[in-house]
Amino acid sequence: MTELIWFRNDLRLGDNPAVTAACSGDSPLEACFLAAPKQWAEHDWSPNRTELVLRSLEQIGQDLAELGIALHIRTIDQFADTDAALLALCRERGITRIHAGEEYAVNERSRDHRLTRVLNNEGITLNIYRDQTVVPVDQLKTGNGTPYTVFTPYSRQWWRWVESHPPQLHPAPGPRGKPVTPPVIPELSEWRSARVDWLDGGESAAHRALDGFIDQRLREYANQRDYPANPATSMISPYLALGILSPRQCLIAVQQRTGDPSPATAGRTWLNEIAWRDFYIQLLYHFPRLSRHQAFKTETEALPWEPADERFEAWKAGHTGIPLVDAAMRQLNTTGWMHNRLRMVTAMFLTKNLFVDWRLGEQYFMRQLVDGYLPSNNGGWQWSASTGTDAAPYFRIFNPVTQSERFDPQGGFIRHWVPEIAHLESKKLFNPYGAVPTYPAPIVDLKESRKQAIERFKAQGSG
Repeated sequence: MTELIWFRNDLRLGDNPAVTAACSGDSPLEACFLAAPKQWAEHDWSPNRTELVLRSLEQIGQDLAELGIALHIRTIDQFADTDAALLALCRERGITRIHAGEEYAVNERSRDHRLTRVLNNEGITLNIYRDQTVVPVDQLKTGNGTPYTVFTPYSRQWWRWVESHPPQLHPAPGPRGKPVTPPVIPELSEWRSARVDWLDGGESAAHRALDGFIDQRLREYANQRDYPANPATSMISPYLALGILSPRQCLIAVQQRTGDPSPATAGRTWLNEIAWRDFYIQLLYHFPRLSRHQAFKTETEALPWEPADERFEAWKAGHTGIPLVDAAMRQLNTTGWMHNRLRMVTAMFLTKNLFVDWRLGEQYFMRQLVDGYLPSNNGGWQWSASTGTDAAPYFRIFNPVTQSERFDPQGGFIRHWVPEIAHLESKKLFNPYGAVPTYPAPIVDLKESRKQAIERFKAQGSG
């Protein structure tokens, strides 16, 4: 009776409840990963994300091989092919029990419900374990027993739960036998990217990045995180997005390395971002329409969005004539990553100043980001577009010129990513219209477009 670890959005051995459960007995143990590049593309996975998956698979395959656990990698086209692929592997290897971490989007949950029935008919058990969050997705409810839809009260309960139920790490597996041959990683060259050479794959790299951030930048994070020219953020979002690092590991690492058992000082601002992540995941779990490209505020579906014309193309390319927006979009297109404040700035510019449907921006980000993760990306876009739960009020619209002056006061970020205007003095740099012939004029009037957006939201009845 052989047992199987089915790796999905949890490419790690440490603090992995499915791995720990699978290793709790003495049964022979193997592992698998199903690569579904066509399905990933349909879900708007970027080649950058696929690249990090494959690099991380290489490390986890080697780590498993040293422990005597074979990792079987199968390539399928669609989630619909999962049943046949897993059944074939189970029959081939004599597998009677499968262990996997839970996934929360609609398609993945439907796949698991169907697969459970299919496997049961074959005498195979599929065990699913809660994962991806610090606080379990169904744990925190309002006094009425409903899910939280506003972050502030959710976060208060989140911190209370963390302090009264200190998370524990699931132990990593020990050797299960003699080392075996590591798996061959599929090429999948047409689905991969060369743009994320700045990011190492695998669990060891994730922990180096986390430890380096805590040791070197955590104490200044609250003061420096909004300045994109400064290397002040953790840069671990790609590892969290793929489950190469768990949020529990992040929380416990801050507690242990700062000597603060209830991180209410240096680490609290950063750990609030972990709480935001939990918040968005539990929303996706409780409100399936968020997985179906639907607004949380259903009344905003009637907003009269503008067509995705040449202005949308200019936004994507970083040629809007608004330096901070252009710098941020060029950073995204070049590296597969964007500074968090600039994700809000560029999203508000698209949805409020250009009044283009947030779903188009959400999709474009997913197709570029190495850390593209549906709960966070959807939550951030709907927050910026004022269509989501706990969204920014529709009348709160970031002015990208003002944001430049406040958070890139020396222009270092803009100069780096928009070199054609780098020679301008800072005052002119933020609004360079007419100063550089090769740089485009602004594609929209910021003040007038802001006014029009507010009028459209009012007419539609948002409040």
